Amino acid sequence: MTPLRPVRVLLADAAPLQRSGLRAILVAAPAGGGVAEIVVAGETGDGDEAIRLARRLLPDVLITDLVLPRADGLQVTRAVAASGLPVRVLVLADAGTDEDVLAAVTAGAAGFLHKDAPADELVATVRALAAGGAVITPRVLARILARVAEALPAPETTSSAQLDALTEREREVLVHVARGHSNAEIAVALQVSETTIKTHVGHVLTKLRLRDRTQAVVLAYETGLVKPGA
Repeated sequence: MTPLRPVRVLLADAAPLQRSGLRAILVAAPAGGGVAEIVVAGETGDGDEAIRLARRLLPDVLITDLVLPRADGLQVTRAVAASGLPVRVLVLADAGTDEDVLAAVTAGAAGFLHKDAPADELVATVRALAAGGAVITPRVLARILARVAEALPAPETTSSAQLDALTEREREVLVHVARGHSNAEIAVALQVSETTIKTHVGHVLTKLRLRDRTQAVVLAYETGLVKPGA
């Protein structure tokens, strides 16, 4: 069997101790069983340098703090997203507010985690982003759903015709995704395997030409499939 290509990560945090902790967690993550090892391709404590390194090293995932000198985490995220580089950005924050999360997603981040997240959650998030997914932990996503909905056009002004491509089960899965439920939680609710849910989510994203789950949440509210508070 051909070995899996390592997941390459770039770290951007102004605190050397924080970078050391992240590096230790990531490189210690077990590989094997269909899971690739994680390697740290580079690190920096400077926002401008993070952008340069992202362009030069082309890591799978760039982990950036919100607070960085010269260019903050949001500026770094925007620059990487605008460049079209195949680099997924994970934003870390000490105590991210709703505004921080929304700003990170708007800037193009594929993931958002609090720095107090468990080590295994960080590792799982990095691997999910490297595989093309998006991760905003359910407890954070659920908290901001109402805020996202408030900023969207009224459902009656948008078309729901684009949802016609979905099967009834795929619509059901999209509703759960929009409510901030994880694949495991959706699997329990629908009494199917988590693998089946992953397949349904993939079909939803493909059929609707969406980049990730975050865009799926926005679309579900735009079309009125899910309503604030429902």
